[in-house]
Amino acid sequence: MRFGLYARVSTADKGQDPELQLKALRTYAQARGWEIFDEYVDIGESGSKDRRPELDRLTEDAKKRKIDGILVWKLDRFARSLKLLVVTLEELRTLGVQFVSYTENLDFSTPAGRAMANLIGVFAEFERDLIRERVKAGLQNAKSKGIRVGRRPKIDMTLLRAVADMTDRGMSTRRISKALGVSKSLVHKALKISRQKTLENQGSENGKIAAS
Repeated sequence: MRFGLYARVSTADKGQDPELQLKALRTYAQARGWEIFDEYVDIGESGSKDRRPELDRLTEDAKKRKIDGILVWKLDRFARSLKLLVVTLEELRTLGVQFVSYTENLDFSTPAGRAMANLIGVFAEFERDLIRERVKAGLQNAKSKGIRVGRRPKIDMTLLRAVADMTDRGMSTRRISKALGVSKSLVHKALKISRQKTLENQGSENGKIAAS
């Protein structure tokens, strides 16, 4: 079987050397009778990133069936995101490519490995549910404090005219904000844009008069 060896270090300094990972992986692959097709090493790349140069090359070789399996030092060297790990394991399973983690002694092509993959999927779903609950709780807390949530209103011509008209009628920024259901900072910004447009129009008109 042809295996691709993957190693990653997050920094190029601080004494981190991918050779420490690769040496053990080579020994293990040879002991199992696996042919080492190539070595894929990402240096200075975070494990939380979906895209890494050597990881992308490894994935591409797997899709092209150049390799039959992937051997990594540890799961977090391959991916620190549960979502990325679950998606990648499922894609490799579909391709018929083995995935082996040396330190954890996990072979995801075995029954025990498949059970672990399912367990990782459960934890990934649990993590997503926790994030959704936290976001939901955060939004509810913000609403209870009167904080506006969702997208900020766009400063369009309708808003500019409304703010300018209310200002001309002597309404305060606070009253305009309450009447339009927008923040006071947005009212200030709309006023600034409105005044700037007025000055530009006046300059344009003065230029036309001077030209005539």
